[in-house]
Formats: sequence, structure tokens, C-alpha cells
Amino acid sequence: MDEEQHTLDQLCINTIRTLAMDAVQKANSGHPGTAMALAPLAYVLWTKLLQYNPRNPNWFNRDRFVLSCGHASMLQYAILFLTGYDLSLEEIKDFRQWGSKTPGHPEYGITPGVEVTTGPLGQGIMNAVGMAIAEAHLAAVFNRNGYEIGDHYTYVFCGDGDFMEGASHEAASLAGHLGLGKVICVYDDNHISIEGDTALTYSDDVAKRFEAYHWHVQNIGDRANDIQALTDALVRAQQDRERPSLIILRSHIGYGSPHRQDTKEAHGEPLGEDEVRLTKRFYGWPDDEQFYIPERVLEHMRQAVERGRNLEAEWNQRFAAYKKAYPALAEQFQRGLQGDLPGGWDDDIPDFDPSDGPIATRAASGTVLNAFAEKVPWLMGGSGDLAPSTKTLLKNSGYFARGAYANRNMAWGIREHAMCACSSGMTLHGGVRSYAATFFIFTDYARPAIRLAAMMKLPVIYVMTHDSIALGEDGPTHQPIEHLASLRAIPNLCVIRPSDANETAYAWRAAMTRRHGPTMLVLTRQKLPILDRSKFAGADGLLRGAYILSHEKSGFPDVLLIASGSEVELILQARAKLVLENIDARVVSMPSWEIFKEQPRDFRNKVLPPGVKARLAVEPGSPQGWRDWVGDKGDVIGITKFGTSAPYKDNVKQYGFTVENIVDRAKKLLGK
Repeated sequence: MDEEQHTLDQLCINTIRTLAMDAVQKANSGHPGTAMALAPLAYVLWTKLLQYNPRNPNWFNRDRFVLSCGHASMLQYAILFLTGYDLSLEEIKDFRQWGSKTPGHPEYGITPGVEVTTGPLGQGIMNAVGMAIAEAHLAAVFNRNGYEIGDHYTYVFCGDGDFMEGASHEAASLAGHLGLGKVICVYDDNHISIEGDTALTYSDDVAKRFEAYHWHVQNIGDRANDIQALTDALVRAQQDRERPSLIILRSHIGYGSPHRQDTKEAHGEPLGEDEVRLTKRFYGWPDDEQFYIPERVLEHMRQAVERGRNLEAEWNQRFAAYKKAYPALAEQFQRGLQGDLPGGWDDDIPDFDPSDGPIATRAASGTVLNAFAEKVPWLMGGSGDLAPSTKTLLKNSGYFARGAYANRNMAWGIREHAMCACSSGMTLHGGVRSYAATFFIFTDYARPAIRLAAMMKLPVIYVMTHDSIALGEDGPTHQPIEHLASLRAIPNLCVIRPSDANETAYAWRAAMTRRHGPTMLVLTRQKLPILDRSKFAGADGLLRGAYILSHEKSGFPDVLLIASGSEVELILQARAKLVLENIDARVVSMPSWEIFKEQPRDFRNKVLPPGVKARLAVEPGSPQGWRDWVGDKGDVIGITKFGTSAPYKDNVKQYGFTVENIVDRAKKLLGK
């Protein structure tokens, strides 16, 4: 490398470092040290290897980049600004401020060029594995000799915290098993966490562990400032297409800071004005200037704009040729990217008849899924080793595996953390609509990924079965109690608990058409009768969240009986008994609070008239939240303790989910 180029490289690297230092110092909040340490790595990747177009961050064939150690967000913001993304210097100066495009951790949809919301450690690497799954699948389905329209890498930067979090190892194990050779992970081995040196808690041999996971591992040691060594390691990683790659890099957090380098303070605190000045002197930088950007740096790094424009233009030409050669595949590819459902996609979903039942809603869900899956070929997913129980296997496809990446069934193994985070990564990648399934109780494992999917408004579909104490003999460890309440509390997550097979069919319709947030279908293990819709309202009422299933006779009810899922059939039976005692009851099926809240107030008041004070809700879980619907004078039959191991009919009886108890509680509300 000639001296002039070396000088320019160092100038660019130090610009990244000082922008990070100045932004954190101005905000008086943030994590400068990792950005300072990894600036050479980011510079090498974004100027020498990464395939991207700053002026079109969503260009399909770009390489994906995930900053799993999201606390180092200023590293990413600095590089995005310098390479020409729609991110101004003013936004860099407004780091961590209200309304800025530079929040404390990278957030998808806020900052151009940020592929995924990261911060909770371990999630980013799991998302990255999901992106690589989607890339491998689309390449297998669509690429043809001479017409490779999908060919890109997923890069991820990780730190010690990512690898301490056990969830990341679920994804690492899966990636190695599947041979996802286009995942390239750089492990920033800086030896520092918030409490101090990682030796306090951490002595893993990371190389051996990842070799055991069947990864290609390079340990390049203390060479975080060696541009050629970084470049060579990344190129070697690219060349191994049979295994995911891990590059272990010993860096020095807060590099160049005379008093903060290699200290815990460099991790999560501003350096301080005096230390910033001293560090800038170490870099040979004007110590009295903030947010200083040499003209040569901007000119050099903004070459990424022209380079990216050319890369995308070349790909557009390739895709135009592909479209002529394979028009049907090209149309399917574009539909998948846009997420548009084809006309008549749900025509083959059956109408279930009472004579077909009883049927568990999990079984009905499997029938519905397979009725439309062939018409939506970009739908792809699976379960955490529970496909026979969750009924989520696509019958006309095999399992996604080495040599069979075109298949659509994901065998996640017993890895709920990775399953849900990877499902988000698949959806973020584009071209794939993902679903993930397990028992409802195991949302406890999946919740962090579900929360982030909701934060990013990703249309992931979760199929959660075995939804209540009616699970029976497996007992309290497997019987969800607080889960409906806790999941309904997550903004942007739509929870749907259908009451029978026909509501389940509409639940899938609601999930598939929802584009701005995840949907969770909560389904029964036990069989439920199929309601006779000639006597009751149609199941399409589910599409409005709640509806009058059975009207009162008088035109205005004495009492409202409200339930979701398996308890709807119980309140119908209770209504019949109340009528015999001259109590006029209205039955409301309420499968989704979230959808109902989206309806106009007039509709909501029509279903749940404000003048009716006697309201009884029935659901086998925590009653938390039901007061919003039944009011202070209403009542809830719910559960405030854990379940029990017993046959399910005994469970529901002992916990009060009987027609007799519903009738008694309704009469009590009416003072009778």
C-alpha cells in the first residue's frame, strides 16, 4: 500500500472515530469505545467489500449488514453519513435526541441503511442468520445458470455480550448445521463489558466452540488497525461458501484514548471533554474542532454513491434479461418482494360445517394453511420441533436443508429464541413471508424477538397452540396463564384467539393481509364444536375483532357475555339457560382486542353498548385488561394462579369454566 493511500485511509478511519466521540460527547450519553475500536473494520468493509447503493438502501441484491452490538450505533451512523446515505451531519449532531434519525441503538425504519433494530444482545446475529436463510432460499428458487439475481452476503458485527447471551448460540448452531456460507460474523473480542474485564465472567474458547458448530473460524488476533489483515480475512470468509464464517478480532475499546483505552468507562460513557481533546491529539486531529470532516475524506468515501449506482444498474440489466428468459419466475419474485397476495389466494380455504366437527383450532389452522400455501409460494416457516402438534407443516414441500434450500418448511429444532428472531430476519430480508410455531407457553422464550418484530412492525405470523389449562396432564409448566395479557400489552402485536374452525380460517385471512405488524394466532389443543352459522352470525365478524354472535331477543340485552376462543361455546350454552330464566343475554365473540380497537367507536358501541352495565367476560387466563371491556361493574371469569396436572375436562371444571358458573355469575351481576 502506497503512503498516500495509507494516509487517506487513516484520515477516513479517524474521521469515523472522532464523529463518534463528538456525537456521544455532545449528547452526554452513549457508547464511544467500540466505534473507536472498530472504525478500521467498518471502513474496510464499506469501502472495499460491501455491495450497496446509498441512494437506494432497499436495492434487493445489496449485502445486508447487522450491527448486533447495537450500543455502538455511532459507528454505523458515521459510516452511513460518510458514504452518502440520506443522513445529514445535523442528524449526527442530534445523536440520541428527540425526533432524530440517530437513536441510541439502531432502529429499522428510522435511519436509512439500518437493516434491523438491534440493542438487546444476541438478537442481531439471530436476525442475520434469518436473512441468510432467506437469501439461500431465494437463490435456490430463482437463480438460473447465467441469471443469478440473488447473490449477496450478510455481515454482522458481534461483541462479547452477543456471545454470552445464550440465544445467539441457537442461531450459531443452526447456521452451521444448515451450512449458511454467506453469513460472515466479526467478533469484536475487546475483553470489556460494563462491569469490567470480561475475565470476571467469561473464559470461553470461542474459536473451538464455533468450530464445533461447523463454522469457518479465523482468529487474526490483535490486528484491529491492520487494513490489509482485515481485508484478507473478509475475503477468505467470502470464499468459503460451505460454512458460515467467524473472524475473531482482538480490538482495544476506546482506541487512542490515553486514559480510557481498554477500560470499562470507554464502553458506556462519554470520554469527557478533556479526554476527547487528548485523544484527538493522539490521532493528529485538530483538538479544538467538533464534527470536523476533511474534504478529502468526504470526496473519497462518497465514491460509494457512484459505485452503488453502477452496481444496481448492472443488476437491473441482469434482472431485465432474467425477466425475458423466465417471465413466470420473475413475476413470482417481484410479487414476493412486494408482499402482494395474488387474486383468489384464499378461494380454496374451506367453509367448515358443524358435521365436520368437533375439531381443534390447531388442526383447523393446519387445514387452512395448506389450502392456500401453494398460491402464496413465498410463505415459509416452521416450528420449534413441534410441527406434528402445531399442524404447521406444508404438505407439498420438504424441509429447508443443505442441498435443499428451495424447500419451505423450516425445522428450527428446539430453538424458540432463534426461530422467532430468524423469522424476523427472513421477513426483513424481503421476498419471504415467515411464520413460526410452538406451544403458547413457549412465547416466554420467544418474547424478546416477538417484541422487536412488533417494534419494527414486521408482518411475521406466529402460530401458538396448546393455549390454556385445557392442555391437561402436562401441568402448570405447560399451561399458559399470564400469556394472553402480557402479549396483548405489546404495541403493534395483533393477538387472535379464534373460537372454532371457521373463525380460524378468518384469523389466517386477517394475518395474511396484515402488513404493518406481527400477528399471533392462539389455538387450542382440544377439539371444539364448529358453530352452526345458520343460527349464529358469520365467522367473518372476526375481521372486525369482536362481533355479536348471538343477539338478545328484546333488542337491548340485560347482560353481555363476552369470550374468546374455546369459551365462546360455553357462553352460548349459558345464554340458552339464562333465556329460560327470562334473562336476555347477548353473546359476543371477541377473538382480537387489537382489531376491535381499530374499529370506529360507533361500531364498538354497537357491539358492546355503553348502557349495558352487566358484562361478564370469560377466558382461561389472567383477567388483567378485561376491565377495559367489562367496566367496574362487570365481572371476569379468569385465572389468577397457575394450572394443574389433570385431565383437561377436570381442569376447566375445577377452575370454574362451566356453564353453571357462568350462569351464576351473570345472575349475580344482575342481583338475582
